[in-house]
Amino acid sequence: MSEFTILLHNLSNPTLLFFILGIFAVLVKSDLEIPASSSKFISLYLLFAIGFKGGQELSHSQMNGEIIGSILFGLSLACLIPFYTFFILKRIVSISNAAAIAASYGSVSAVTFVSAISFLEYQNVKSGGHMVAVMALMEAPAIIVGVSLLNRYHSDSNQKTGIGHVLKHSLTNGSVLLIFGSLLIGYIADGKQAEGIKPFTTDIFKGFLSIFLLEMGMVTAKRFSAFKEYGWSMTLFAILVPLFNGCATAILSGLVTDDMGNRFILSILAASASYIAVPAAMRIAAPEANPGLYIPMALGLSFPFNLSVGMPLYYLIIQHFK
Repeated sequence: MSEFTILLHNLSNPTLLFFILGIFAVLVKSDLEIPASSSKFISLYLLFAIGFKGGQELSHSQMNGEIIGSILFGLSLACLIPFYTFFILKRIVSISNAAAIAASYGSVSAVTFVSAISFLEYQNVKSGGHMVAVMALMEAPAIIVGVSLLNRYHSDSNQKTGIGHVLKHSLTNGSVLLIFGSLLIGYIADGKQAEGIKPFTTDIFKGFLSIFLLEMGMVTAKRFSAFKEYGWSMTLFAILVPLFNGCATAILSGLVTDDMGNRFILSILAASASYIAVPAAMRIAAPEANPGLYIPMALGLSFPFNLSVGMPLYYLIIQHFK
């Protein structure tokens, strides 16, 4: 499949088109709205379905060097990315904002992960169930690094927060707890019993994902206006840093696995940015940090970039560096 065909194929993906529809609805001031209760249910459903299916696949996989290597590789990314981005950011924004943004880009986006799984299905490529575990494990290290750097470089002693308290809050965050719990349940559940809920976890998955991305499009368009005041430096950061992280990981991931699907997932995890778990933790650790900056960066710029351009680009790089 040629580069143009892959890009065109991704741009015609229904989930991406629904995301664009959400943006358009806000731009034309439509009264289209997804009820908050429905949105929360869909979010919980997507995390549940991903975790459970990942656990089922993991239960049929033997723990080997590739799985261990992928987990260690993911954890390394979650520590390295917030570390190097913090020192870039602290030259541009305050220490609190730098720590919050760095933690966001070192952590991962579950929604981007879901979209990446959908992209692979359109390419008829599978990824290992252990990649769900990699995604879940990458949440906390980035937060720890972000808080550690904040405590090290912030001049106000009152700003310093215990890492243990923040870590506990991040691990008990609803999205993190559900993905871990569903993964564990999927792992220990009997395969025949699990078949009974397969229509719920698999058959309707893409439909719910499309509705969820419709809402994400509306949220993106609403929050992006609040981000404009910060100028081009943050705009470039929100595009170039994910691009660099994703492309570098697409190449380097070949050191730990030859599987195209797993390499692609590692790339998208490196390129994504958290706008759920990290903001919840940073409200405690860095109350001075402006969520009107780091949430729109992750959701309004990095997420659409990865969804439209990043995914086909990382996939092509992996194909080239087989």
